[in-house]
Amino acid sequence: MKRALILSLLFSVAAPIAAPMVAPVWAVQPGEMLSDPALEARARALSKELRCPVCQNENIDDSDAPIARDLRVLLRERLTAGDSDAEAVAYIVDRYGEFVLLNPPAEGSTLFLWLAGPAMLLAGGAVAFASLRARSRAPEAAVGLTAAEQARVAELTKNDA
Repeated sequence: MKRALILSLLFSVAAPIAAPMVAPVWAVQPGEMLSDPALEARARALSKELRCPVCQNENIDDSDAPIARDLRVLLRERLTAGDSDAEAVAYIVDRYGEFVLLNPPAEGSTLFLWLAGPAMLLAGGAVAFASLRARSRAPEAAVGLTAAEQARVAELTKNDA
């Protein structure tokens, strides 16, 4: 027990000291970066909006998966070719589907997904309201003892005395 306490104290003291020494790990490799800072900033902003097909809820900017690297390179190629942000994203969506968008538009097939959450919340609230209302309208159960139970209690108390 003492050993665990000492180790936890040691780690809690050492962690803030060691934190500045640990370098962050970036998925975007130096070879992928564009020489134009403005174009690179656009690419980084767009890649934060695209989902890695392998990592599910991780954007391609943070993912180390090979497919995410391919998507980052493809995005940068489209931007250097002169595509606007919307055209570059549309090019990737055409090839990989709307699944690669971290925030898909609320239209078509995704409209159901956007509306399902609030609809389920409203349905749950309606069920809770109906059950509470029905419970408050239910007749109160008799709290007292029946005549037979009262007679049995009286009989038992006579025998104790």
